[in-house]
Amino acid sequence: MAATVWKGYISFGLVSVPVRLYVAARDTHISFHQMHEVCGSRIKQQLFCPVCERIVQRNELVKGFEVDKTHSIKVEEQELRELLPASSEVMEIVQFVKNDDLDPIYFDASYYSVPETPGKRAYALLLKTMEEKQVSAVAKITLHQHERIVTIRPYDNGLAMHTMYYAEEVREVAEYGEDGKTEVNPKELALAGQFVDGLTQKFDPTEFKDTYEERVAQLIESKSEGKAAPLATMKPHLAPVIDLMEALQKSLAKKGAAKETKKAAASEKVREISAGAKKPVKRETAARPRRKTG
Repeated sequence: MAATVWKGYISFGLVSVPVRLYVAARDTHISFHQMHEVCGSRIKQQLFCPVCERIVQRNELVKGFEVDKTHSIKVEEQELRELLPASSEVMEIVQFVKNDDLDPIYFDASYYSVPETPGKRAYALLLKTMEEKQVSAVAKITLHQHERIVTIRPYDNGLAMHTMYYAEEVREVAEYGEDGKTEVNPKELALAGQFVDGLTQKFDPTEFKDTYEERVAQLIESKSEGKAAPLATMKPHLAPVIDLMEALQKSLAKKGAAKETKKAAASEKVREISAGAKKPVKRETAARPRRKTG
């Protein structure tokens, strides 16, 4: 059963909906640990105090903040708990926004909200209203002792929540956006448009896999069985394009050839299936036992 990340209320107006939050998406990868090359043992990291010159146990640790290089202050857990805002228990909706007004650059982590039994009708009311109005909600929530701005939106018959970065947390890079003012040749734009049209299709996330992760898993399996490691992947050697028109024309030709190959393979498959269906099936009949005559 999935672990509850947060338990509280979604509040809009005088309506409160008791909900639980569950992690909707999480990065997965094969993790490695440090080991001693000489004996193959896993290394243990220990906490060392340079003043006392000894290893410190975890039950001796407290929270602290370094004011300067010579002075730190200790902060108690109880002191932090007393500062928790109302959003630690109540996620109050402060506004609704049109879905198109939300810039994905502000999105961080994703969660599913699941209503408690007493709040199912109010939850359904909020969900249906937001679907009809095509809006998302903006609220605040305290997660892991950090108050976050969040957006709540209808998703797959429920309300999904996304934590968002504050405006000051979105970085600015001086060089970014300068190339958007560069003039583009209309013919090159038309060819690039054709290439984009050829690759445009409905997004299906199940079609994408982490091939590097798969190859790492193959490497681990091969080494554990004493077999040779998988062959290294061939990496393309790319260079800046000099003639854009020529590169675009070659891209379109390559895309067209790949499409024809795929189409031909599909047609051949259909022919094989059709031939198999038309081919008469030879039925085997059991040999009749000979009747004995006396």
